[in-house]
Amino acid sequence: MSAGEISVVICVYTEDRWEDILAAVASVLRQSRPALETLLVVDHNRALLERLGRFYTDTGAGRPGGAGEVRVLPNAGPRGLSAGRNTGIAASRGGVIAFLDDDAAAEPDWLRHLASGYDDPRVMAVGGRTVPVWASGHRPSWFPDEFDWVVGCTYRGLPPGRVPVRNVLGGNASFRRAAFEAAGGFATGIGRDGGRRPLGCEETELCIRLTRTLPHAVLLIDDRAVIRHRVPAARERRAYFRTRCYAEGLSKALVARSAGTGRGLESERRYTTRVLPLGVARGIRDAALGRPGGAGRAAAIVSGTAAAVGGYLVGSLRARRTGARFTATAIGPSGDGPPRGNPAAESRHPRGAAA
Repeated sequence: MSAGEISVVICVYTEDRWEDILAAVASVLRQSRPALETLLVVDHNRALLERLGRFYTDTGAGRPGGAGEVRVLPNAGPRGLSAGRNTGIAASRGGVIAFLDDDAAAEPDWLRHLASGYDDPRVMAVGGRTVPVWASGHRPSWFPDEFDWVVGCTYRGLPPGRVPVRNVLGGNASFRRAAFEAAGGFATGIGRDGGRRPLGCEETELCIRLTRTLPHAVLLIDDRAVIRHRVPAARERRAYFRTRCYAEGLSKALVARSAGTGRGLESERRYTTRVLPLGVARGIRDAALGRPGGAGRAAAIVSGTAAAVGGYLVGSLRARRTGARFTATAIGPSGDGPPRGNPAAESRHPRGAAA
């Protein structure tokens, strides 16, 4: 296990994203800094597990000088993104583990820029910039840049360049293995679990727990490490916008319960008191100047904030009433973690070639 080698984990769950999954893997295989391996972790979907296994068996012939391999394996924990990521961490061999969304494609220098952040031994995590690719071909005129986190992308308000942050964003992030050894893996019981509500914040909770465990740890975002994230038509609608904002509030309530409101809401206070008022002002100005969508963006910021606050209040009441808890999986120094399931269910292939 080399600290300089990077394993890439992509968690997948539905055959509806088949072409996206192949594109995500292909983007990893085209990196200017090759990955040690790409792990596709399938979330309790046997048909998809078997289909991906066959695909990379049939098309994954090794290439001379090829980098890494594609491995297809089942999520060994409970349904959900956190357990899938933990399965990938446990099965991986790299000293750094990077995570890529299954409906995103990385730019060719993505891993090179992530890796460069680890030249400083204090750095425990490096994230990148996620750019939306709208299904309609353009951003909806009413959709504010400040809320691009709703569709899993980098939003207005994050600082540019390579800068320290409280937490990285999980769809475009990397961590030293030592970070998981010290703080454990992603917590189950928070975030996406296959249900209908689009929850989140798994990486926020992990990053807060990591810096609590290692107070001198540095977490970075480098906006040169770019991925392009597909936004389906359903997520361009106002109904999804409101639902996702409400779900974010629910998730933030769990994080605040775990980390305390001081640390758990530190970044959110700056965002709501500085970034969002400026966004409303820009929208009103654009409306006054007759520019398209200005009033809609200002209204969306107000309604999105109200939905998130409402979700936070409901989530806080539920957490106090039920004593909600979530658990972080221990990750050992050699990648030990949750059981890997039936070894026969794992497909291991030389470097795969995705269409």
